[in-house]
Amino acid sequence: MLYGEYWVRSLSVINKLRLLGASICLCFAHVAAADGMLPETSVVILFEEQGEATINIRNTDAGPALLHSVVENVPEDEEPLLIVTPPITRVEAGEIQLVRFIATLKEPLKTQRLKRVSFEGIPQARAKTGATIGITVRQNLPLILHPKDLPRHDSPWELLKWSRAGERLTVHNESAYVVRLLPDVQLLPQRAMATLPRTYILPGEVLTAQVEGTLGGLAEVEIQPATVYGFSVDRYRAPINVDGS
Repeated sequence: MLYGEYWVRSLSVINKLRLLGASICLCFAHVAAADGMLPETSVVILFEEQGEATINIRNTDAGPALLHSVVENVPEDEEPLLIVTPPITRVEAGEIQLVRFIATLKEPLKTQRLKRVSFEGIPQARAKTGATIGITVRQNLPLILHPKDLPRHDSPWELLKWSRAGERLTVHNESAYVVRLLPDVQLLPQRAMATLPRTYILPGEVLTAQVEGTLGGLAEVEIQPATVYGFSVDRYRAPINVDGS
């Protein structure tokens, strides 16, 4: 799966420090490792006509934990469009919790919209018999809201328009779809590299790539897109419009 993102955070302090000469040694009686909350998919899709989306989250830790679910805005779109329920709940070891995302739209969607959702397991405090360290894994996934009257498109990256103006390379998403891809772009035929500022292009956006070298002779770009469900596909080549032509 592509674009799974993980943040590991330490929740407790090491209980013992031993000073040996000029060195500091961290000594643990045992370490309590947590695998955290595991989503069943790498992307959440909310279809407007259904009004909500759901996802199953499994607690893969050896003990009970609190599942904390949060909807996060991307910087380019901070309008609140949905709520999550339950925002926090206890999940026993090995059990599955259903999490719902409910649309709160004030008007019909005209294009796909992108949000992100995070799932974090907070282990239940246990009696400590020795030095311990608690670990959580927070998983952050994209959530796409899909308009009621918009046809589904399995390869929206084919709708991107790539243009060169002098030494400036831009990509324009004229479609109503969110396009997700790796930021690394290969320039052909010179096989130099360019880099997009992020891993998604929202409907109507124009992004400028940072180019290594010059664009002389540029004919195509090769990208690595992701499907709407988050899986990588074959690399895709797109032609270049010169000077916006």
